[in-house]
Amino acid sequence: MSVPTVTELLLARAGDERPGLRFEDRTWSWAEHVRTSARWAGGLRETLDPGEPPHVGVLADNVPAFSFLLGACAFAGAVLVGLNPTRRGAALARDVRLADCRLVLTERKYRPLLAGLDLGGTAVRDLESWAPADDPAEPVPAAPDDLLMLIFTSGTSGDPKAVRCTHGKIAFPGAMLAERFRLSSSDTAYVTMPMFHSNAVMAGWAVGLAAGATIALRRRFSASGFLPDVRKFGATYACYVGKPLSYVVATPPRPDDADNPLRLVYGNEGAAADLVAFGNRFGCEVVDAFGSTEGGVGFARTGDTPPGSLGRPAGDVAILHPDTGRPCPPAEFDAAGRLVNAAEAVGELVNTTGAGWFAGYYRDARADAERLRDGRYHTGDLAYADADGFCYFAGRLGDWLRVDGENLGTAPIERILLRHPAITDAAVYAVPDPVTGDQVMAAIVTDGTPLDPAGFGRFLAGQPDLGPKQVPRYVRTVRELPRTSTFKVLKRQLSAEGVACAGVLWEREGREIAYTPAAAQQGPMEEAWSFGSWPT
Repeated sequence: MSVPTVTELLLARAGDERPGLRFEDRTWSWAEHVRTSARWAGGLRETLDPGEPPHVGVLADNVPAFSFLLGACAFAGAVLVGLNPTRRGAALARDVRLADCRLVLTERKYRPLLAGLDLGGTAVRDLESWAPADDPAEPVPAAPDDLLMLIFTSGTSGDPKAVRCTHGKIAFPGAMLAERFRLSSSDTAYVTMPMFHSNAVMAGWAVGLAAGATIALRRRFSASGFLPDVRKFGATYACYVGKPLSYVVATPPRPDDADNPLRLVYGNEGAAADLVAFGNRFGCEVVDAFGSTEGGVGFARTGDTPPGSLGRPAGDVAILHPDTGRPCPPAEFDAAGRLVNAAEAVGELVNTTGAGWFAGYYRDARADAERLRDGRYHTGDLAYADADGFCYFAGRLGDWLRVDGENLGTAPIERILLRHPAITDAAVYAVPDPVTGDQVMAAIVTDGTPLDPAGFGRFLAGQPDLGPKQVPRYVRTVRELPRTSTFKVLKRQLSAEGVACAGVLWEREGREIAYTPAAAQQGPMEEAWSFGSWPT
């Protein structure tokens, strides 16, 4: 398959009067969508300084304007920068400046998030009142390698990185998946994942565009609204990343759940049990794949792929030991199915022939060099393979938290905790949770000043750059943090202790930032995640 551009895919729909975009109770034909994008492209050309990077930040939910702006940036030769509305304060300002945004178009409800921030002279306009050009712009020529989007990673142990996403990187998976799943103009692609992340754009929006299908947008994912929307829009295809399937499965079942048009759901990082439960309950096929915004490696999932497996890696992908760089041997298991040679079998997923679809990070040469070493692309993801060559995800080399399908770095949270005048040391880490993936837990050391959970909660609530997913669910106080001989914190030990730990433990329930004392618990959060003891 040749690599198309988003511009080519849009122009192929220019005369298509069939429904192209649906949102709530409104519908736009594909022809209307293309014309609207062309007018918005004209508005961008009139607004942007041709002597500066044509980067347009978008701070919005999944609203029609997001779809129109993707087309507008393609037609104008501009770059859409997806901004995460859960970022706050200096963190959000840093994203705007790093991406060289010259214009930020924001939903009016998110305008207060930008108030008072140092945006480096970036112009800010409300989406609701921003006026596109009267006349549609003629699309500029585009090549597959031309930059179209900057999509921020959720962050590792540091700040999020802006991944360069080209026309080809967005259009090709759309065309490939549309062909693979035999989607056509008679289908409807239901998109609920945030459009500032790669899954919604590459596995949802671009798929619908390439197939000439209808794209049905929902402002934000809703578990209770999922099935009603599928029926309302006639959705036959949907995408996900992380835990949405689990949340939908957790809704009260009804005897007519399988009475719906949904045929296929595609995504990544779904729990094996949820894939089966979702497919059985709603009468559809669920395909779970391995993916990342960077897109450096690929896997093939066939009918014989075992539950929980990523599939077999492409021929250029190997599992290499992170210390020696040598290929890892197949995994060995005992009679109970436990991995017994983790120290040898678990390694990093590496594209041995180069970058694959990875086009680099924007303005981050150090991160590029970390990913691309010795002519190879290093994912930072750990895996092991069984004797039949099927791979299984085993964690991450970096210090990441995976909360509700989003990666969170720990260092920014730790820096916020250390603002408290009584806290002298802090470590943030993950404790496994069967529903959300990871729960955020913090261990803090104080200078002896008494801390109470209510006051601590008020302190966190007053931090403007603490996003809602960054707020710790559990907090423990300790005399000192466990460290290695080189003074690095042993977070694996803290994570293994989980909530069944010594010391004072506080817990936060619900969305309110309020803590109460909690008793130590026993259960899955005790599992060790040390390098020599991987859970299977």
